Amino acid sequence: MGARTRIEDAWAERLWIDHLAAATAVGIHILVIRLTGSGDWLQWIDSSQRTDLYAAAAGVVSAIGGLSAIAISIYTAANGERLRAVRRQHQGQLRRSWRSLLQGTAWCCLLLLAALSLDREHDPLSVRFLSEYALAFAALRYPRLIWLFDRMMQVSDMDLAEPERSPAPVRDPHWVRRRQGTPP
Repeated sequence: MGARTRIEDAWAERLWIDHLAAATAVGIHILVIRLTGSGDWLQWIDSSQRTDLYAAAAGVVSAIGGLSAIAISIYTAANGERLRAVRRQHQGQLRRSWRSLLQGTAWCCLLLLAALSLDREHDPLSVRFLSEYALAFAALRYPRLIWLFDRMMQVSDMDLAEPERSPAPVRDPHWVRRRQGTPP
């Protein structure tokens, strides 16, 4: 197993890291804003533009969440031998990953809708950072969705590329008698 595979496996198993990375990115951004007084790109636009941005982002996140549901349907409909083996061996991890991706989509939409409803002129509650967190989190989750879907499709494609094997012939100890017409 190569270093890349070990890194991918570690990343795939630690779903919480996306929350940490998104919170760290937003925290660093807030710190930069507080220390320098610049870089608050969402404060530069007025409230109506921010709410339009929140609504558009919620729509995009929802659409991609719908695509992940389609990916799950394709995965569950696939019927190859290798894919069945992967399901048997990794069913808990796969279920946890798919569920986490769908929950992440719902979480992002919830945060964006909260920002949409709470944002006021000059954003006194700083809810723009909720949307920033939601966008960062979604940006971290989409590569997971693509990676997981790609892996499942690779396994499925291997099953489709290989011709189906016919079962091995069974030896019939009475084949000579049957051929001669005498009962076994």
